Amino acid sequence: MLHILTERFDPMRTQTMVTLGLLIAISVILTRVFGVMLPVGGVMGLRISFGEIPIYLSGILFGPLAGAAAGGISDLVGVAVAGIDFFPGFTLSAALSGLVPGLFLYAGRKRPTLGRLLGVLILTGFLVTLLNTYWIYLLYRAGIVAMLPPRLISRAIMIPLHTGIIWLLFTRVRLHHRVR
Repeated sequence: MLHILTERFDPMRTQTMVTLGLLIAISVILTRVFGVMLPVGGVMGLRISFGEIPIYLSGILFGPLAGAAAGGISDLVGVAVAGIDFFPGFTLSAALSGLVPGLFLYAGRKRPTLGRLLGVLILTGFLVTLLNTYWIYLLYRAGIVAMLPPRLISRAIMIPLHTGIIWLLFTRVRLHHRVR
């Protein structure tokens, strides 16, 4: 089991570290600069962004450990850049955004299929949405019943977009050469 987590992630490889660093930076920029926050239930509880795509790619390309690290680090850097309060629950959710695709899609052997990619992004997206809704409830005592439907609708719209962009990267940009 441990070999699945660490098989492709070699922290000593310069190329791996540089690529992960760039994916983290792109995630922070897409989330914090180009992301849009919308109020739901009196709380800024709905973010529309493409910042998860580089985190998904980290897990798919380098494995679950690298994906989790990229997600967690991108959240920590984003909190520092935005000057907002740190909450470890959101960091855990961000780490799961890289871990889950890495567990299910990182084969290191072949390119993921469109169906598997969509299925894993549905699983990841809804898991992270449910967790983040709970974190917002814990922090602000905002009503889950008021927040959850718009957050789930937003996720249902974003998942096909995320899937399409990642699939486009794998098929058109030949990102799949990184995966054997």
